[in-house]
Amino acid sequence: MITTDKVIEIFCIADDFCAEYENEIRNHQLQAGDITKRRNRKTQMSQSEIIAVMVCFHCGTFHNFKNYYLFYICKHMKSYFPNAVSYNRFVELQPRVIVPFMLLLKLFGFGECTGITYVDSTPIKVCHNKRIHSNKVFRDLAQRGKSTMGWFFGFKLHLVCNEKGELLNFSLTKGNVDDRNPDVINVLTKDLFGKLYADKGYISTKLFEMLFDQGVHLVTGIRSNMKNSLMSFRDKILLRKRSVIESINDELKNICQIEHSRHRSTHNFIMNIIAALVAYCFFPKKPSIKLEVEKSSQLTIWG
Repeated sequence: MITTDKVIEIFCIADDFCAEYENEIRNHQLQAGDITKRRNRKTQMSQSEIIAVMVCFHCGTFHNFKNYYLFYICKHMKSYFPNAVSYNRFVELQPRVIVPFMLLLKLFGFGECTGITYVDSTPIKVCHNKRIHSNKVFRDLAQRGKSTMGWFFGFKLHLVCNEKGELLNFSLTKGNVDDRNPDVINVLTKDLFGKLYADKGYISTKLFEMLFDQGVHLVTGIRSNMKNSLMSFRDKILLRKRSVIESINDELKNICQIEHSRHRSTHNFIMNIIAALVAYCFFPKKPSIKLEVEKSSQLTIWG
């Protein structure tokens, strides 16, 4: 269960950001001229309250957002959210905060590249395989794909993180998109440098050359039918630490509830993913690697 101090912390950060965001929007708005009547009425719940409610859901132990909102926010947290609207109205207000939500994730959620990054993708199922033909919400959007766990129907979430467990970038694609897709890689590796560690699914000569020209060294394992290649001892150790990004995917699915089959609209699906990523950024403990560097006059030891 999320503590009240954490709720206050998340709300204060969201409220300060939304205040600056609204000021910037107001300064760049076009003048209306002689028109005096403007449709700029504020909603009962502010944008910061909506963001805080959605982020707190993914930080807690709830599995159903409707029960969380009706029985926790509207009852136990009524003093913190006195302007809480009905559940149906809250669902209607969610798409209005998608732009400040994305900016909040970009400016305050993402970490900085340290030269050691990990990339991986995880499937996001939207329904059971037996219900693919009866799914109407994602009929024209989701696609069938195959992962190490078998076939699925949905999307892929591509993530990039550093050795501290901080997210650096993400990309959401259809389930049949290859992990080595150049468009996806260009989005993920923007502003990256140093070493990029990945699994065998990213083995590609063209991908290696493309990233090397951008100043990024792709490090992967080798398949059984490939010739052995020289790799430094440091790269071998860091490649074995790919469990960092795999643990992030596990926390996003099992704690943040980023994957479920109860979506009733595409907006709800997108907002659920963004809120889960923001909630992960607020986690006090993240999967990380402890690197200790001992410098001497002869060599550098990594442990």
